[in-house]
Amino acid sequence: MPEDARAGVDVGGTFTDVVTASGGEVSVRKTPSTPDRPDEGVTNGLAAAAEAGLDLDALSFFGHGTTHATNAVLEGEWAETALVTTAGFRDVLEIGRQTRPDLYDLFAEKPAPVVPRERRYEVPERLDERGSVRDPLDEAAVADLADEIDAESVAVCLLFAFENDAHERRVREVLRDAGVEMPITLSSEAHAEIREYERTVTTALDAALRPTMERYIERLDRWLRARDVPAPLTVMASNGGLIAAGDAAERPTTTLLSGPAAGVQGAAHVAERRGFADLLTMDMGGTSCDVSLVTEGDPKLTTDAAVGDYPIGSPAVDVHTVGSGGGSVARVDAGGALRVGPDSAGAEPGPVCYGRGGERPTTTDAHALLGRIDPARFLDGAADESAVRAAISEHVAEPLDSTVTEAAQGILDVAAANLERALRVVSVERGRDPREFTLVAFGGAGPLHAPRIAERLDVPRVLIPRHAGVLSAVGLLVSDVRYHHSASRVRPWAEVDPAALDSAFERLEAAGRSDLDDAGVPESRRSLERVVDLRYAGQSFSLSVPVPGDLDAAALNGVAKRFHDAHERRYGHADPDADVESVTLRVRARGRTDAPDLSAADPGGTVADARRESRPVGFAGERTETPVYDRERLPHGGRFDGPAVVEGGQTTCVVRPGQRAEVAEDGSLLVEVDP
Repeated sequence: MPEDARAGVDVGGTFTDVVTASGGEVSVRKTPSTPDRPDEGVTNGLAAAAEAGLDLDALSFFGHGTTHATNAVLEGEWAETALVTTAGFRDVLEIGRQTRPDLYDLFAEKPAPVVPRERRYEVPERLDERGSVRDPLDEAAVADLADEIDAESVAVCLLFAFENDAHERRVREVLRDAGVEMPITLSSEAHAEIREYERTVTTALDAALRPTMERYIERLDRWLRARDVPAPLTVMASNGGLIAAGDAAERPTTTLLSGPAAGVQGAAHVAERRGFADLLTMDMGGTSCDVSLVTEGDPKLTTDAAVGDYPIGSPAVDVHTVGSGGGSVARVDAGGALRVGPDSAGAEPGPVCYGRGGERPTTTDAHALLGRIDPARFLDGAADESAVRAAISEHVAEPLDSTVTEAAQGILDVAAANLERALRVVSVERGRDPREFTLVAFGGAGPLHAPRIAERLDVPRVLIPRHAGVLSAVGLLVSDVRYHHSASRVRPWAEVDPAALDSAFERLEAAGRSDLDDAGVPESRRSLERVVDLRYAGQSFSLSVPVPGDLDAAALNGVAKRFHDAHERRYGHADPDADVESVTLRVRARGRTDAPDLSAADPGGTVADARRESRPVGFAGERTETPVYDRERLPHGGRFDGPAVVEGGQTTCVVRPGQRAEVAEDGSLLVEVDP
């Protein structure tokens, strides 16, 4: 295999996807994931690729999308951790915020604190809100903790350390001098931002996940080095960029949305090749659907993400998830309403049509009954239609007093409504008009639903990537190196000194340059972007606004104007005369990479040559005789009108009546909703 061979491996709940690219040839393999030892799923996938011809010692790039930290958080499986904090703030993790899981349930339980009270320690010290020392650090008290701490990892989170990290750094030095050898995580390095609860949770989770993440990375790296793989191990971060494996091990919370972020990056890359920069992305698998917004080619980021019950302050691609997937179970509730999801049939037993013992009807079963998919084509031992019909009849049609066909259509209608609401959250509720975007659909079930969702939202077109079923792994191959650094500075914007602000940004930029140095990114491929979070005085939440490199009073006024414009777009109103204040300074360091050639060879022939068969497919309650095409045989530039079913190795796309589809040079499928 040539020297430019690249590999991306994304770990999913059921399968681990391996995508390799070399000289324009792209290979895809799926191997079962191994939840108990997820690194084995990765190495099994690479070993399978090697058996099929991948030359491991010629890999120039290896990117990894991981769910290791995510699963640990969701399952509560992390290292015993100690927390060192300012005297009087021991119980921040337990107090949390005013919000409760259920507003009217007096007995609702908050999530268990990451660190139990008996392992939370206070030290005398105090900084004020600008980082000045009010009470000096009691170093003797810190040294005494060395004999008390009984844990695998230590988190240090002192009050206002985001303004001045001197006390936190000194705590680490004193503990080291006293013989503490376990990992020590500082909030000023993990999450140097306001919001005491979120800062403490993020720091504690980083510390709690660090030992298990370090072992995971070490096992993977050892396997790669034993096989002379020259490519350094890089990991997809939640912000949509690749980071060094060592950085992921030290700050595991930066990887908690690794997989979804990679999928959005893959969608942005494929769309850019077709000239589309403003996107709605829709990643629909078996259990859930992740939707996101991309503007001007860059995914929108958020610092308000959460995994399970815990808020995570690390920047992450703004993904909204709903429990609607191909395996979502349909049922009629006690009030007589049809519901689809969020409970799922999972991979085992799966939908009824899989023939693996499933008894409850799912979204996939509705597609099968209406002729949109043929389970027998991609499953050995798929159930016959009678089993699917019986399940839909028993659980949906009979309770609703409808026909089975009407019930199947109803299941898809409800699923479509769920997906439409999710896409409105990331578009309309963010002040964006869906009519100005392209919908990129991927995942195993996304292309089945996207053309109809586009009709409901008046989205003009749907783009379905060639490798839609493994787009997260593809995203690993095309993503840039990205690091984010931040520091909260709550100040009235009118009082901000441009020179002081410039100096603060320069410190963050120096950290970003150091990261890019370690990643080996040449100067010609680097970029640094300054961003500030602003809000109206008295508000609780902020909006991010770009900051120019040359700062003076006029530049700061321009930043304030952009904030007012952003507030108007997001919330429908703005007040240019109101006081504005800065909240957090951010620097985004980026190292551009060369994306591999992902073009597909043109199979030649005509659209008619790719036609497999014709079968009746249900649309809007009626059966229409519909051609079925083999996606791998569709020629580049080929066009055809709906209705049509396009079957591929990973996904099936349903082109609706009145729509038109075209095959691009890279093999992606573009569906024009209103041609």
